[in-house]
Amino acid sequence: MSRYTGPRVRISRRLGVPIFGPSKYFERRNFPPGVHGPKARRKHSDYAIGLMEKQKLRYYYGLQERQFRNVYERALKKRGVTGETMLQILETRLDNVVYQLGFAMTRAAARQMVAHGHIKVNGRKVSIPSYALRVNDVIEVKDAPRSRQMATKALEANANRPVPDWLSLNRDALRGVVMRMPTRDDIQPIANEQAVVEFYSR
Repeated sequence: MSRYTGPRVRISRRLGVPIFGPSKYFERRNFPPGVHGPKARRKHSDYAIGLMEKQKLRYYYGLQERQFRNVYERALKKRGVTGETMLQILETRLDNVVYQLGFAMTRAAARQMVAHGHIKVNGRKVSIPSYALRVNDVIEVKDAPRSRQMATKALEANANRPVPDWLSLNRDALRGVVMRMPTRDDIQPIANEQAVVEFYSR
């Protein structure tokens, strides 16, 4: 399935948030792209707001539209608040957890690590980025020189990035554990998940 490979800062400027991480260019030009960007004061409709919030989450987690819609459908079938459940499903994807543990610099790199077989879950190789993790699942880097080199390099670069409280990390063993499911307070999304739910429920 294809992934977005176009200009990332342009997407961040269009949506108004640094979707793909900090960017000095975005900080200097944090207004919509185009000749009218700095002067644009357009009032958005409720539909447009919902669409923008959905796009923020979709780009943030690196999902295609069909994948993101499936996440919403799964959340809708579960008990609890749909928006919070949707965020929980997104956060506990294997590629996102690999990123949160610091084994990869970006979510895109984490997705590639998983797809190329560098990650094991509970002792078995898992190459599905969307694999849903559960409490007590053990995520570890495959015991191969190339795999461990990639993860170690990323951990060193991510030394100042904290690991979420719902995960535990053993840096020496390159192993992480899902201690509990993340709550809404653990997740700091860049979008309003309720607006996304309202967008899809139209």
